[in-house]
Amino acid sequence: MTDRTTDRVADRTTGRIREEEAVDVEWSGNWVAGRLGVELAGDGEIRELLGLALRRNPKRAHLLVSNVLGKHVPQRPSVVHGAGFELGERVRHLLGEAEARRAVVLGYAETATGLGHAVADGIGVAPYLHSTRRPVDGVAQAGGFEEAHSHATSHLLLPEDQDLLRSTGDGAPLVLVDDEFSTGNTVLNTIRALHARYPRDRYVIVALVDMRSEADQGRLAEFAEEIGARVDLVARARGTVVLPDGVLEKGRKLVAEQEAAAAESEPPAPRSAPVRVAVDWPAGVPDGGRHGFTPVHRAALEAALPDMAARIADALGDARRVLVLGFEELMYAPLRLGTALEDATTAEVRYSTTTRSPVLAVDDPGYAIRSRLVFPAHDDPADGPGDRYAYNVAGAGFDAVVAVVDSTADTPALHAPDGLLARLAGHTDRVLLAVVPSYVPPYARSRTSRTDAQPTSRTASSSSLHRQEAAMLPEPLRGPAFSSYAAEDVGWLLQDLSDTALEAPTEEREEAIQSGGAHYAESLPVEYQPSPQYQELFKAALETSAARIARAVGTVTETILAEHPASRLRSEGRTPVLVSLARAGTPVGVLMRRWAMHRHGLDLPHYAVSIVRGRGIDANALRWLAAHHDPADVVFVDGWTGKGAITRELAAALEEFEGFSPEIAVLADPGGCVRTYGTREDFLIPSACLNSTVSGLISRTVLRSDLVGPHDFHGAKFYRELAGSDVSGLFLDQVAARFDEVADAVDAEAKELLAADRAPTWEGWAAVERISEEYGIHDVNLVKPGVGETTRVLLRRVPWKILAKRGAGADLDHVRLLAEQRGVPVEEVDELPYTCVGLIHPKYTRGATGADGTAVTSK
Repeated sequence: MTDRTTDRVADRTTGRIREEEAVDVEWSGNWVAGRLGVELAGDGEIRELLGLALRRNPKRAHLLVSNVLGKHVPQRPSVVHGAGFELGERVRHLLGEAEARRAVVLGYAETATGLGHAVADGIGVAPYLHSTRRPVDGVAQAGGFEEAHSHATSHLLLPEDQDLLRSTGDGAPLVLVDDEFSTGNTVLNTIRALHARYPRDRYVIVALVDMRSEADQGRLAEFAEEIGARVDLVARARGTVVLPDGVLEKGRKLVAEQEAAAAESEPPAPRSAPVRVAVDWPAGVPDGGRHGFTPVHRAALEAALPDMAARIADALGDARRVLVLGFEELMYAPLRLGTALEDATTAEVRYSTTTRSPVLAVDDPGYAIRSRLVFPAHDDPADGPGDRYAYNVAGAGFDAVVAVVDSTADTPALHAPDGLLARLAGHTDRVLLAVVPSYVPPYARSRTSRTDAQPTSRTASSSSLHRQEAAMLPEPLRGPAFSSYAAEDVGWLLQDLSDTALEAPTEEREEAIQSGGAHYAESLPVEYQPSPQYQELFKAALETSAARIARAVGTVTETILAEHPASRLRSEGRTPVLVSLARAGTPVGVLMRRWAMHRHGLDLPHYAVSIVRGRGIDANALRWLAAHHDPADVVFVDGWTGKGAITRELAAALEEFEGFSPEIAVLADPGGCVRTYGTREDFLIPSACLNSTVSGLISRTVLRSDLVGPHDFHGAKFYRELAGSDVSGLFLDQVAARFDEVADAVDAEAKELLAADRAPTWEGWAAVERISEEYGIHDVNLVKPGVGETTRVLLRRVPWKILAKRGAGADLDHVRLLAEQRGVPVEEVDELPYTCVGLIHPKYTRGATGADGTAVTSK
């Protein structure tokens, strides 16, 4: 019997499926159907999607073998990814954009981990988590469930963010993805277990095929009524399996007969030794959804895929038929490497993965599993040793196999004479091994692998900084799990409050501050969403000022490298440690780090910490720094100075902490408040024009007693949902691209500055005091000098008026636009030491906060 089938191929530009030329092939379920009387009925596509095989399983004899899942049957990676992506698009359409943005996608281990990822890709804005059968030390369970018919039943849910399953708010949809929806028991049991812990109003079940019997079809509506929630089902195709009486016993006998008849033979000897290929997996991107995978992770991976695929393509040489072979739950990473490899080479690329599932192999075109390789488990599984399998690899004519495993599975058992690599090498001329790092949440790493090793040189004063307390603190957060910056760019000594509601409209927020003596750091302003006109101003400003910023970055960095004590001890492995004051200092710190690497090959550590006016710097962050670095090596970094309030705040806060220098290095010091700077001009720094979208998508820092405990860092939010508007990388890249261009000017300016008297003049403070009196404000805290501070007033406060230096040009285009949008007058004045000054309304008390961060009575 033959079936007319259509090859459905994913367009990797759009993610959509297109159809290719139809061919006549024998249906890969004929062998089982003819011998057991099993019937597969359904819509016209059902036999294209499914074949049949037999397995040793006391609960179910037959196995539905998917042709587009990428588990047992090698398939084009683009077809596999496209099948899930298309389902995700349908889910997004079903939910609508608003609900899709709040959804969480949950996939099932091991078979549907890659499918669930692809569905999340199709939705585009939803985080993804898959269940796992691999416990991870230090990561608490957020739930678990059993899969009744499976050969391995226990599923664990181990999200890095313990609030992931409830983080999207009441009523947010949960999308559950499995390869097939048969009886529905597994999915409904999962929903029942999760609903008891994380109740919500809506669930969407997604499967490649809906194979429920007529008797099972009504259960979904009954179940939805039972839990009081809406439950939808999205499937690519629908069908049923008709099983004759006694099929289970018949199947067991048939399996036993086939295995007895199969001649035992020695596996073929390896044709060549496996070759390891370094794919350079992006730092901070999880290898899969075991602990969660966000849209930001997805964007970082997409950007890195072409380079990784190019590395693999180079190692493949002239191979013409290539299999990318994943590993059990590790399905998405090899799948996406496969889709990128399709783009990077003219070779025919196929994709499948190894599995725990024992299936009978029969070399017959009417049977779905033509061959199998058997090898021992190689990842030290929690359920003990056992056989693992790779199907339809032997005899499939692959002249190269790229085996992709995570680092946990890169063990001696993998490389043993009877291991997976040796088994593959017996059937192909070339075996490449690509290892991606097994992602473990930072807090789990700190609990399980923290060492007592300390820097080689320590000051006596640092030992007084409560080392025992520091050991209780978590490791820094890093991108892309927290922030859109690369992991190596910055470590955030903050706690993630992304799932906490902290924003309020400006007037309501300031009114709460005024009426209750609340502190400004206890809440967040609503993130300003720039208009298209304002975004164009930002891009124009960046184009105009990139070289000037690059020059200031180079000058301040060269000054530090020339003067800082740690630089003189470089032969001992000491370098300055950059510690940015979040968040304005962070882009500057990243650029300074890149300058040091670009010009000198120096890899400067870089962290971001919180400092709050009236409350000081985060003491726990200082304790962590002192436990991991010499405090004398630390250089505090900020974007610019206004009147010098933060400079004074830092100096006062550090009086309690020995060993740290209170000096701040800044890009621009128009107020004359510091001695280490790139320039004292008050010019437009484009990173001041926006909020989180130019600062790694991180909010201002938050300090509130009910959220920040004695062993917590100050908090901040990661606005993952703003990834589409993020220009953080654009800002960094455009400035760094000008480094070589300004190198000579930087050398001259740094030499001149090192010989000059750079003592702070506090000229800005004097000007602020004068303006405060001249305009009848009588409070310096309501006067915000400089382009950066004026921009903040317009974005986050209740402005009264803007003072602009007469003749100021394009540096103030964005200020004028914001002022126009908020109805704030701009007054041109002479003899202003700054390009502009923002005045907070002195009589609009809801908008006034004083030196301690609380409300000030108008005078």
